[in-house]
Amino acid sequence: MKNFDIDTKKVARELVNFISEGVSLKGFKKVMLGLSGGLDSTTVAYLAKKALGKDNVIGVLMPYGRLSQEALRDAKKIERILKIKTFHVNISPMVNAYFKKIKSADKIRRGNKMARERMSILYDLSKKHNALVIGTSNRTEILLGYGTIHGDCACAINPVGGLYKTQLRALAKSIGVPSYIIDKAPSADLWSGQTDEDELGYAYKDIDKLLFYMVDKRLIDKELLKKGFDRKFILHIRKKIRENRFKSQPPLIAKEI
Repeated sequence: MKNFDIDTKKVARELVNFISEGVSLKGFKKVMLGLSGGLDSTTVAYLAKKALGKDNVIGVLMPYGRLSQEALRDAKKIERILKIKTFHVNISPMVNAYFKKIKSADKIRRGNKMARERMSILYDLSKKHNALVIGTSNRTEILLGYGTIHGDCACAINPVGGLYKTQLRALAKSIGVPSYIIDKAPSADLWSGQTDEDELGYAYKDIDKLLFYMVDKRLIDKELLKKGFDRKFILHIRKKIRENRFKSQPPLIAKEI
């Protein structure tokens, strides 16, 4: 990535073409995605509709109890705006049944289970409707491993995986995503009060700038310090990248002996 600031109109055109060509290349006409009411999934839904038409985009709303009610309301608004076909599946019975006798499970385990339950539903419905599962994880999440392997990380194609969160926000604004989606605090709604930035420990705008210089420009720590980044911040982000790199790598397969 040469520049952090993007030409949103150009990027939108490229991603619409990416979706259209990618879906066709894999032998499909339709895509399916989890519609959470958040920035990432909403932006992908807008791009997919432009690429494939409203009849070829299917959204699935998968709330968990009261936890997702605000996000569910926002997702329903997007459903009405885009006029795409949607399904509503409450994941509470499945998740609660699994943890009924596992009292020791912490919020991370529960959050991972919810993410994987949602992806299991997406892939089941994608089979029924002959639709390709389209991903919504952005570059920030992928680099930091901020996602659940075989959960929200799973997909057949991902149009926004090359964009940092703040770049994705700029793109969303340029293609007409409503401000109430763009401006709200990012959250996966995995537990009460959870927000991405609280969990990550830093704001996306700061993380993204650091990642841009660290990963795309390949600056060493000495150079990053000269850019004004805090040493503790640099070490924290490098540690996250190192510890979670396995999530974005294909499984190791032993060669034939």
